[in-house]
Amino acid sequence: MRTWLVTAAFITRRMGTKLSAVAAMLTVGAATALAQPAGEAAGEASLKLPDLSQVSFFNGAIDGHKLLLIGILFCLFGLGFGMTIFMRLKNLPVHRSMREISELIYETCKTYLVTQGKFILLLWAFIAVIIAAYFGWLSPVPGKSVGLTLPIILGFSLVGIAGSYGVAWFGIRVNTFANSRTAFASLPGKPYPVYQIPLEAGMSIGMMLISVELLIMLFILLFIPGDYAGPCFIGFAIGESLGAAALRIAGGIFTKIADIGSDLMKIVFKIKEDDARNPGVIADCTGDNAGDSVGPSADGFETYGVTGVALITFILLGVKDPSVQVQLLVWIFVMRVMMLVSSAVSYFLNGAIAKAKYGSANEMNFEAPLTTLVWLTSIVSIGLTYLISYFIIPTLGTDGTQWWKLASIISCGTLAGALIPELVKVFTSTESRHVKEVVVSAQEGGASLGILSGFVAGNFSGYYLGLAMMMLMAIAYSMSTMGLALAAGMLAPAVFAFGLVAFGFLGMGPVTIAVDSYGPVTDNAQSVYELSLIEAVPNVQGEIKKDFNMNVDFERAKHLLEANDGAGNTFKATAKPVLIGTAVVGATTMIFSIIMALTNGLAENLDKLSLLYAPFFLGLITGGAMIYWFTGASTQAVTTGAYRAVEFIKANIKLEGVEKASVSDSKKVVAICTKYAQKGMLNIFIAVFFGTLAFAFVDPFYFVGYLISIAIFGLYQAIFMANAGAAWDNAKKIVEVEMKQKGTPLHDATVIGDTVGDPFKDTSSVALNPVIKFTTLFGLLAVELAVKLASDQGTMLTRVLAAAFFVVSFTFVYRSFYGMRIKQGAE
Repeated sequence: MRTWLVTAAFITRRMGTKLSAVAAMLTVGAATALAQPAGEAAGEASLKLPDLSQVSFFNGAIDGHKLLLIGILFCLFGLGFGMTIFMRLKNLPVHRSMREISELIYETCKTYLVTQGKFILLLWAFIAVIIAAYFGWLSPVPGKSVGLTLPIILGFSLVGIAGSYGVAWFGIRVNTFANSRTAFASLPGKPYPVYQIPLEAGMSIGMMLISVELLIMLFILLFIPGDYAGPCFIGFAIGESLGAAALRIAGGIFTKIADIGSDLMKIVFKIKEDDARNPGVIADCTGDNAGDSVGPSADGFETYGVTGVALITFILLGVKDPSVQVQLLVWIFVMRVMMLVSSAVSYFLNGAIAKAKYGSANEMNFEAPLTTLVWLTSIVSIGLTYLISYFIIPTLGTDGTQWWKLASIISCGTLAGALIPELVKVFTSTESRHVKEVVVSAQEGGASLGILSGFVAGNFSGYYLGLAMMMLMAIAYSMSTMGLALAAGMLAPAVFAFGLVAFGFLGMGPVTIAVDSYGPVTDNAQSVYELSLIEAVPNVQGEIKKDFNMNVDFERAKHLLEANDGAGNTFKATAKPVLIGTAVVGATTMIFSIIMALTNGLAENLDKLSLLYAPFFLGLITGGAMIYWFTGASTQAVTTGAYRAVEFIKANIKLEGVEKASVSDSKKVVAICTKYAQKGMLNIFIAVFFGTLAFAFVDPFYFVGYLISIAIFGLYQAIFMANAGAAWDNAKKIVEVEMKQKGTPLHDATVIGDTVGDPFKDTSSVALNPVIKFTTLFGLLAVELAVKLASDQGTMLTRVLAAAFFVVSFTFVYRSFYGMRIKQGAE
């Protein structure tokens, strides 16, 4: 602890922020004056899993342990499904010029991922110190050897990181196969293959991601002794949350630096999009994968895992009867296996329908079969939810009606997973009135009115999506009042219902990931086509006819790739509110775990969960401040990095006498993007990390208010930014594809709108999801650490530490702007 105090003072001196630090300490001091001692918390790591074999299912035919063993076979099926599509994509025909570009993109992605891997391990060291201090020194797991429990928690935190990192790597490899194959498949001028390949790539990632995560969770549940499962789950959840946060935030900064740097060249030099002479285009393609593939893959992996850990923790804390605990645990994991099955079945059914309808068509609406897939999966998943619930929990405790009530609660979330994308399309689709309004506004008022119209779309979307989530959660709440507390002996059944809604959001997990991953493939495919310079290859039409028996229509191919990119933009947008929704709704369950510990099972201190308790109210205010700072800090990193990228590209771009930019110049742009992504991420991580510690040490109930606040503020900030950004993006797409006005003042206006929307939709908004979950998960540990120290050493120590941690956090908040400002002529 002394080291952190010295470090804080040193950093503060270095930054020249002594006055700011003093002000910060006074602020925390005022808040800590309101703090009062709290009782000792019961750690989640000390939770014990019940014996799953003690309860039988299907009229005694099989016990819970054996039933979940069967689930492992379905996970292996999911892995096989993902690998089969992976190999199919790898073996699809592709012209050498396109394959070379996609492999160059993959090589730059590999370099980025290796760099990020080292960076994540550095960040993990911060977490490891806190874990070691708490579980190894202050509060070892009761009755367990520190020499065993501490390595387990640390080890499974690394497993969580490896899971997020591994699925992200798999995602970029699949997508960089699919991008060149999609570009090549467009050459005959038929739309169906241009739709099919990106969707196959997305399903491969989705099935692999969910199967790996579920396999790890089942391994802990089935093969780790119940006494040690708690430490495994907590370590795993913290690790995957850290990995996802780092990859999502840094990837979001990277991709938008590259995207803005590349896009602005269209205005400056009046060149076409993805012009091969622009050294920023390769970086843009790398960013499409770093931000739109790596980030969502890691984020989806973590979302699925953290939601599961939250529900497991709730069941063990909120349900007292071990047999009911087993029933609920087995039911939840059987539901997870069912989600794999429903997604696979729906994918094949939708594939057959789409092929019959569009297989030989000359025109197709690329959004239509994707919409059908989402709704079909939702319907199949809801149907299977009721069917399987009837067989797994026909009687919960002594109540024979809870199976359909619990199934209805999950179905509220599953329905949200289909309804939310429909609402998002109202504000982001190329067919929507809001997006067309952006174009009309830009026609008359230029970039200024176009940007204002995008703000309108984002704000309206917050209203509609917020009300939709509220109504579905209200239905879930009403179901939870119908005897669930009595049947399961459950404390706070409404909180459990909200956790199940978040769980239901993921009811179509593989399909949600698939339609999200569709976007980066379509975006890259368009770039690969241009960068390959395939039209300039001597006698290329004859070569393709001879080698692939294919007639080529270049103009038609470019039109299809651009139109499909619009569909990709729309469905990238639809997945974002689903993921942020799970973060917010699921955070409710994790916050309940903290409340249970602080109130001794809701038996005391309940008066401190009230606006009448000043620290709780002050926590509500603080959470909003952190959300708005994070939005600014992540955008600032993009702004500074994009400035440097534009500066380099303008100085080095060669438009005469060359066909394409040099590889070395392209790699320098990638290096600039990586540098500023990591600088931005480091400031953000340390500010969030020490901020979480500081606010937990101020007062545990102040911290509960803070967690509630960042969830609610974060929900609406993310929805607004994601949908405004997508509206600007697709307004540009309308001008390019439907109006065919590239290079005009209208196009310039919509490009400017798109560059404003880039950090909105792909940096700040999407990163709020892992930030909320990481803060809440790490907060479980931080608040236990604070309560333990206050109990053992007195509140004076925790108040001093709160001030010290806040100084460090505030210093990096300060650095996230003043250390990232654009300084002309200097790096």
